[in-house]
Amino acid sequence: MSGFKNFVLRGNLVDVAVAFIVGAAFATVVTTFVNWLTAQMPESASDVFSNDPNSFGAFLNAVIAFLILAAVVYFVVVVPYTKAKERFFPAEASGPTEVDLLMEIRDALASRDPR
Repeated sequence: MSGFKNFVLRGNLVDVAVAFIVGAAFATVVTTFVNWLTAQMPESASDVFSNDPNSFGAFLNAVIAFLILAAVVYFVVVVPYTKAKERFFPAEASGPTEVDLLMEIRDALASRDPR
């Protein structure tokens, strides 16, 4: 069980799943927008907000559905995942930077050099 927990929390599995879900939802937004742009201009206001797949109303519906889905994925998957990752795998203490190590080496070499 702990191996599975490590696999899920350490890997990019959750990131890939979230990207796939949001990408699929965004594809619907793009498709309805392109359909709306390529369709003939509506003749009346009732045509604008009809359920026709080529209408602006369908595009608005796709945008709203995308925003709702993105919010749900964020609050149901991303936030708990981030908190669980912080809880089970705390950030490691950062060591000296590369510049600090190079300065130590330089100082050690300077103290050994008899010049």
